[in-house]
Amino acid sequence: MDTREKLLRDQICDMGRRMYLKDMVAANDGNISAKLGEGSFICTPTGVSKGFMTPEMLCKINGNGELIEDNLQGLRPSSEIKMHFKIYEKRGDISAVVHAHPLHATAHAICHKQLDKQIMPEATIALGIVPIAEYGAPSTTELPDSLLPYLEEYDAVLLANHGAVTYGENVVSAYYKMESLEFYAKLLYLSSNIGTPKELSAEQVTQLLELREKVYKVVGRHPGKKCLKK
Repeated sequence: MDTREKLLRDQICDMGRRMYLKDMVAANDGNISAKLGEGSFICTPTGVSKGFMTPEMLCKINGNGELIEDNLQGLRPSSEIKMHFKIYEKRGDISAVVHAHPLHATAHAICHKQLDKQIMPEATIALGIVPIAEYGAPSTTELPDSLLPYLEEYDAVLLANHGAVTYGENVVSAYYKMESLEFYAKLLYLSSNIGTPKELSAEQVTQLLELREKVYKVVGRHPGKKCLKK
C-alpha cells in the first residue's frame, strides 16, 4: 500500500469517527469515499459504524463499484456509492464525498426547507445556500439523479427526508462542509427559537461574496448572487 492510499484510509476513518461523535450518523448510517487514482476509489463499507472503522475495513473499488482487492472482513462497498459516482462524474474538481444525517440539517430536509437565510458571515462565505434535492430511494438511481440540478453550483445539498451530502477537493474539505452545514442549520434553529433571526443586508452579503473570492480565495462552487434577497 502506497503512502497516498494509507493517508486516504486514515483520513476517512478519522472523519468517520468525527461524524459519529458529533451525532451526524447513527448506527451504520452514512458513507465516505475518495478518489485514489484514475478509475479507483476508497470507500466506507456497508453495515459498519463510521465511529468504529479501521483502515483495513475500507473498500478499494473501481468505477463500477466492484472490489479491486479483498479487505479485512470481506466487507462490501457502501450501497450509496451510486450517488458518489454521479458527483464524481459531473464534478471533475471533486476528489471526496461525504454523506451523513446531521440532526438539524436533516430536520430541514424532512421539512423540505432549504437553508437560505444569510445570518452569519462564515455560513454565507462557506455555503451561502443549501438547496434540497427531491426525494430518491436510497441505493437506487433515483437518489443520484435527484442531485443533477444542483451539482454545478453547490458543494452541499440536503436530501429530502434523508440527510445531506457534501463534496470537496479532499476528504477533510468534504467533511468540513458537512460540519459547516450542520452548524448553519443548528444556528438557524436556535436563533429562530430565541426570536426572529436578523438577516444580513444585500450590501453585507455582496461584501462577503467579494471577500470569499478575492481575500479568502475559497475553493469550490457557491451559489453567489442567488444569496441576495430579491
